Amino acid sequence: MTKQLLFIALCFLTFFTQAQDSLFVDLSSPYGSLRTHLFYLQDEHYNESNAAQPFMQKGVTVEDAIELAIQLKQAWDGDGTYINMEVIPRDPNHKDSIRNKSHYVIDRHNPAIFLEKKDGQWLYAKSSFPAIEELHDEVFPLGTDKLLQLLPKIGTRKIMGLYLYQYIGMLILALISVLVHKIFSVLFEEIITRLLLQAGYERLADHFMMPVARPISLFVVILLLRIFIPVLQLPPDTAHWVMLTLKALLPLFGTIVFYRLVDVLAMYLENLAQRTESTLDDQLVPLLRKTLKTFVVGIGTLFILQNLDIPIIPLLTGLSIGGLAFALAAQDTIKNFFGSLMIFIDRPFQIGDWITSGDIDGSVEEVGFRSSRIRTFRNSLMYVPNGKLADSTIDNHGMRQYRRFFTQIAVTYDTPPELINTFVEGLRKIVEAHPDTRKDYYNVYFNDMASFSLNIMFYIFFEVPDWSAELKARHEVLIEILKLGKELGVNFAFPTQTLHMENFPGQQSLSPNYESAEALNTKMTAYFTNKNTH
Repeated sequence: MTKQLLFIALCFLTFFTQAQDSLFVDLSSPYGSLRTHLFYLQDEHYNESNAAQPFMQKGVTVEDAIELAIQLKQAWDGDGTYINMEVIPRDPNHKDSIRNKSHYVIDRHNPAIFLEKKDGQWLYAKSSFPAIEELHDEVFPLGTDKLLQLLPKIGTRKIMGLYLYQYIGMLILALISVLVHKIFSVLFEEIITRLLLQAGYERLADHFMMPVARPISLFVVILLLRIFIPVLQLPPDTAHWVMLTLKALLPLFGTIVFYRLVDVLAMYLENLAQRTESTLDDQLVPLLRKTLKTFVVGIGTLFILQNLDIPIIPLLTGLSIGGLAFALAAQDTIKNFFGSLMIFIDRPFQIGDWITSGDIDGSVEEVGFRSSRIRTFRNSLMYVPNGKLADSTIDNHGMRQYRRFFTQIAVTYDTPPELINTFVEGLRKIVEAHPDTRKDYYNVYFNDMASFSLNIMFYIFFEVPDWSAELKARHEVLIEILKLGKELGVNFAFPTQTLHMENFPGQQSLSPNYESAEALNTKMTAYFTNKNTH
């Protein structure tokens, strides 16, 4: 009798439990359908058939509906998507405020997955089924969803809110992370670094590759955790913060990698710049490095903010408005920036060139984004806005192929014409013999009778790279001129005063005693006749 009563009680309890479970299958509102889906996939109330009810539609088998229900729950739990049931509409006649239809999007990150009202019931739209499969494949890439069936077999005992298999899975992931980090460290330190050292790239190996190796290994570790953490199916709250942290760390380490790779690229560009004759390329590389680093940090920050679920569209909109205000307030700075771009494109001068532009006169030391540094001949430093340089006329003395040297060599009035001719020929030979003078064009002529001297024009060009070499060449030429003059007995003139005392007793007048016109013409004719004869 006791056994019969116990059997009847057990049957009644089973019937009551099934009846109670069926009461919770509520598809009358978005809240009821979503609760039905999630409630019956929990361990305490697991019932696949009931959980699949919001997916049951015409043409959908029970097996397909169960698979979709499980896949969506696994994807949400693995990706850390937290469903706040308190905000789910309980109104059976709920309508989307945008479309004005009986639609409800559960997660704004996956708008393709939504509930819709059909024949008085809120069901998952058929168009959501492919999106559910895509989300599942995205959360569990490389077939990691197969591990969802393997791990629970390791242990389903709960310890402090987590299953034993979840603890074991976290331990395995920790060991794999350490192993991957060590493998990458050995790969970079022992293999790549040695190859670079053997190839002669000591600077690249010591200063750039090792700083890049560590963030790359950490990036790979975070990527592995991002792939395998969803398999553990952690509690929704825990999974949400863990996945949010991993999503932020992934672009963070990626940004660090690219930030340091900019240094590697800059070193390669420096080697290319050293092979060119232009020194302006050497200044362009540091500016390019700063620009690329700023770009990498900016893009990386946007990815980090996006992965932290911070909307970046309003941020970009605010930045654009702020950027417009900033641009209006910083017109001169922007003008100078584009001026620097024009300098790098047109290359009106190089580093080290001597330039003249208005009040600017000196050697170029550096070209920056906003201004250029000019070292004057007083050894002071001028900071000139690049916008001013780009708009002004620049006389680049450093681009000269030849450097002009002009002077007047003055000899005394008592120098005979024959000596002047010999001296001029000697000056020309000095020009021809000097290694740094232009040989195809120069002018050395007796061309002026000044107030106290007979002047010989000395107009030549030096083919030298800079001012110091020009001064050296001038020194050598002038020394040769002095030596030649001393050798020939040429007296160089300087300002003098001569006192003439005329009409003194016993002195003849210095004024010429003019003869008749016929006598003067005779003398002139005889002069030119003798000249032509000789």
